[in-house]
Amino acid sequence: MSIRRFSIVLIIGTIFLSACASVTAATDSALDKPAETSMESNSDDMQEPVEDAVVEPTKVMEDPTAEEMMGEEEVEEKDTPEPMEEAAEVMVPDWFSATLVNVNTQERFKIEDYKGKVILVETLAMWCSTCRMQQKQVVLLHELLSERDDFISIGLDIDPNELAEDLSTYTQNNGFDWIYAVSPPKVSNEIAELYGNQFLNPPSAPMFIIDREGKVHPLRFGVKNAEELADTLQPFLDAGM
Repeated sequence: MSIRRFSIVLIIGTIFLSACASVTAATDSALDKPAETSMESNSDDMQEPVEDAVVEPTKVMEDPTAEEMMGEEEVEEKDTPEPMEEAAEVMVPDWFSATLVNVNTQERFKIEDYKGKVILVETLAMWCSTCRMQQKQVVLLHELLSERDDFISIGLDIDPNELAEDLSTYTQNNGFDWIYAVSPPKVSNEIAELYGNQFLNPPSAPMFIIDREGKVHPLRFGVKNAEELADTLQPFLDAGM
């Protein structure tokens, strides 16, 4: 090969290599641009959650609105318990204000007259032998307690067919020296309504205690001996007003 021909081939090769290099550079440039765009897009997307993360805690820390505060106040009011004084109030039954007559002295009295004292009440009938047994235990009870100004026993005859004169004779013959009265029908009916119909059944030996504040405490049915009655009464006698 001549020197001239070799030179021409070398020039042509050089031009070809230069063209290839240009095409490669252009291709690389085109490929690089999408990658940069993608990175920029991803960078923007990653910044958005960061902005949200900053804003949301700020909302949580905002002061409550007036409506929210009112709602909290309402909950607090509902949870507030009722005052103890109101819960402890004693409802006085109507029959406490009914006028009764002591069959032995003819004195008129009301249960409410003895407020502040402890009262033992028995509903009875003269024909009831169980009642007589129970009243004999009350005689022994008075002996156990001795004389007390803050304790009273009352016998209420709840048989509408029995008379005050006969009840007076009955108590004197048996040595029952506490207060006795014939119960008016209205009083008997209210006692049964409040504490049970068995309080109008004399053979059950029904009795109850009225404490110093005027609250009624029914006792068990059946004859109660003097010691049992004394033990039951003692906490009420020890309690002050």
